Amino acid sequence: MTMLHTVNKSPFERNALDSCLAHVKPGSAVLLIEDGVYGALKGAATSKKVAAAMKSVAIYALQPDLEARGVQGRVLDGIKRVDYGDFVDLAIAHSAVQSWL
Repeated sequence: MTMLHTVNKSPFERNALDSCLAHVKPGSAVLLIEDGVYGALKGAATSKKVAAAMKSVAIYALQPDLEARGVQGRVLDGIKRVDYGDFVDLAIAHSAVQSWL
């Protein structure tokens, strides 16, 4: 069973991304949305953990949220940028969705 994990909290304010990465299973996917997109940034405290996770799970960031925060040019290599239609497609493609608060 593959799962789509969504993280909407900044990794600088909450530990939702760390908790997600500690529990995500290989083959599943992580989608960073809202302030969660800060977890996709190069040079952030979470960069090494996110890069390591990308070896076994797909990690996505919602492009409109990156743009709204002005960080679209600072995303880690390997993180796939998606729009709202892609978000829906990801939810449909996985057997369940887990939101990390």
